Amino acid sequence: MTLWTAADAAAATGGRVTADWAADGLSIDSRTIRPGDLFVALKDARDGHGFVAQALARGAAAALVSRIPDGVAADAPLLVVPDVMAALVALGRAGRARTGARVLAITGSVGKTSTKDMAAAALAPLGRIHAAEASLNNHWGVPLTLARMPADTDYAILELGMNHPGEIEPLARMARPHVALITTIAPAHLEAFGSLDGIAREKASIFAGLEPMGSAIIPEDLDVTPILRDAADAVGAIVVGFGRDGMAKPLSVAVDADGHTTLTARVLGETACATLATAGAHFVMNAVGVLAALVRLGADLPTAARGLADWRPYRGRGAVERLGGVTLLDDSYNANPASLSAGLATLDRLPAGRRVAILGDMLELGPDENALHAAMADDPAMAGVAVVHCCGPRMRHLHDALPAGRRGLWAPDADALIARLDDLVAEGDVVFVKGSKGSQVARVVDAIRKSRQTPPPATQERT
Repeated sequence: MTLWTAADAAAATGGRVTADWAADGLSIDSRTIRPGDLFVALKDARDGHGFVAQALARGAAAALVSRIPDGVAADAPLLVVPDVMAALVALGRAGRARTGARVLAITGSVGKTSTKDMAAAALAPLGRIHAAEASLNNHWGVPLTLARMPADTDYAILELGMNHPGEIEPLARMARPHVALITTIAPAHLEAFGSLDGIAREKASIFAGLEPMGSAIIPEDLDVTPILRDAADAVGAIVVGFGRDGMAKPLSVAVDADGHTTLTARVLGETACATLATAGAHFVMNAVGVLAALVRLGADLPTAARGLADWRPYRGRGAVERLGGVTLLDDSYNANPASLSAGLATLDRLPAGRRVAILGDMLELGPDENALHAAMADDPAMAGVAVVHCCGPRMRHLHDALPAGRRGLWAPDADALIARLDDLVAEGDVVFVKGSKGSQVARVVDAIRKSRQTPPPATQERT
C-alpha cells in the first residue's frame, strides 16, 4: 500500500520533487531500509545526506534531503526541502490530519513503552492499529511515527517522552490525541527539572494537545495528582483517575508460579478480567490505566481486557524467565527510584527461592542522587531480599546503607561484577536485575543467560 506519493509529500512539505515516486514506508537508517521506503536524511550525530546513495542502492523509493548529495544524480528520486527535520514534522502533521483514527498519546516517568505496547495488544482485535515502534518518543520519533501512519488506521498509539522542559507540549499538539494517559510521575530527569512538581507540570502539558472533549487519564494516588488534574481541567478535558480509589481500579490481583498475573478491574462502572504475562503491581496499574484510556477511546472493555493477554514486555523491561534452576526478572533497561521500588515489589511477589537483587546506578537524579540511592535501603520490599549486589559509584551508597546480612558484593562497574558471576547467583534463586541503561547492568543479565546457555526470548528483543 502506498503511504506517500511524490505529489502528496511535496504538498505536505512545500518541497520540490526531482522525479515521480511512491513510498510505502519511511526510514531514517540506511542500514535497515526496506525497498520502497522514503529515506529521511536527518542530521544528528552523522549527516544522513552521506548515506542517500547507499539508501537508494538498497531500494529506497526516494530520499528526503535539503540538497543533492555528492554521488547522487540530479534526476534521482528526491524530495528537496529547506530543512529535513522541519519537513519530517510537516509530514507527521499531514499524516495525522489525513486519518480518521482515534489517537491515544502516552507519557509518564516510567512505563511509557510497556503501556503503549499493552494498548496496542488490547486494541488489536478491534481494528487496524498503528503504534510507535520501540521507544520512538522524541522530537523526531513522534513525527516519524505519525508520517508512517496509514490513512485507514482505526487506532493510533503514540509515546511522548522528554529530557528537558518544553518538549512534551509541541509533541502533543502535533499528535492531537483524543485520549492522553500519564502512567506516573517519578524522580527521573531531576537534573533538568529540579523537583517532582516540575516533572508533573511538564508531563501534564500533554493535555494541551487534546482534541476538543478529549479525555485525560491520570494516576490518582500521587502527591502531584492535583497538578495533573488542574492541567487537565484547564483545557476542559474529561478526567478519569486510575488507582486504588480511582474511577478505574484493580479489584483483585493474583500471581502464579510462572510469574503471570490475573487481574480483575473495575473501569468506569464495568468489571473486566485480564491476564498479564509478567508480575508487578506497576504493570497491573498500567494495565488498569490502559483499559480506562481505551474505554474513553471507544473500545469495548471486555474485548480489550482479553487482548492484554497477548502483550509481552520487551527484553529488559520486566520479563520473567526460567533459566534452568534460576528465575530471572530482567528489568535492566532503565531505572529511577520509583521503578526500582516497583521492581523490588515485583520480586517480592514472585514465589519461592532466595531473592537476589543485582542493581546498577540510577542516573540523571540530580544533586541528591547519592541520598536517593541510599534511601532505597529503607524500601519496604527490600526486607524480602536476601542479598543485594551492587555496581557503580552511586550504588555504593545503597550498598553501604544496607544491613550487613543483606549486603552482597559491590563492584565499580558491571564487568567487575560479572568477573565474580559464580558468587552472584545460585541454583534456586529468584534474581532481579535493575539499573539505568548507562550503568550497563544489562551485561550482567547476558552473562547469567550465557552461563546457563539460554538465549534471550526472541519475542522480547527490542527493535
